[in-house]
Amino acid sequence: MKLTRKLVLSRAKASDLESVKKLNCWGCNLTDISIFTEIPNVEVLTLSANNISTLEHIGSCQNLAELYLRRNNIQSLSELSHLKNLTCLKVLWLAENPCCGTDPVKYRLTVLQNLPGLQKLDNQVVTEEELALALDDREEVVTPPGPATASSSNGLADADSEYDPFSFSIGETNKIPAQLGMKPASRDKFSSSREAGASLKKKSHTLEAVLLLLKDLDVEELKMVQCATENKLRARSRQKEKVPIV
Repeated sequence: MKLTRKLVLSRAKASDLESVKKLNCWGCNLTDISIFTEIPNVEVLTLSANNISTLEHIGSCQNLAELYLRRNNIQSLSELSHLKNLTCLKVLWLAENPCCGTDPVKYRLTVLQNLPGLQKLDNQVVTEEELALALDDREEVVTPPGPATASSSNGLADADSEYDPFSFSIGETNKIPAQLGMKPASRDKFSSSREAGASLKKKSHTLEAVLLLLKDLDVEELKMVQCATENKLRARSRQKEKVPIV
């Protein structure tokens, strides 16, 4: 099905295409969205649950800030190249497309390498650490993952809550730190320079590994980790006290 001028104006309740700022075409069985070359001012675009296979024409929407594309037919993450010049784009929901593959970590790093300005991907806040990894580990994500035999939801609940794009808050916390009662890092303080990425790489890898492993430990094993951590903290404290004051 082709997205027509009539359908756009009806859905957006607008008198002309240039005045369209928010458009919701969820579940319209769309395959042809070439009309977006004529809708330059749209800011929030919901196209989930369609049959869209290319993002070529969305690249014309220079004011686009939020894009919802869950449950479509996008086969390759190379389609993200059409969005690279959308400097206002902060929110992208791409889950449950064939391009997501079976490796959620590599998928997120590839998306962020292509679109480092994102603040939220698939309803999960982008952290400083994973963005730094995406910018620094270019050799690992330079080739986008190929199509998967089945769509991936990337661990998200099977709900169409992006039907109302404004129901989400940019300030949602990262899942793993939240589960552990940790305060998420502030994205406002992040610098996207290569220097920042390099300085965070080692710590990011170590912290990510530790947090993921904690989830699989039982009570006794967690107590052992707690004991080892306390011993390490005491040793660091004693070492600090021995440093002569100049």
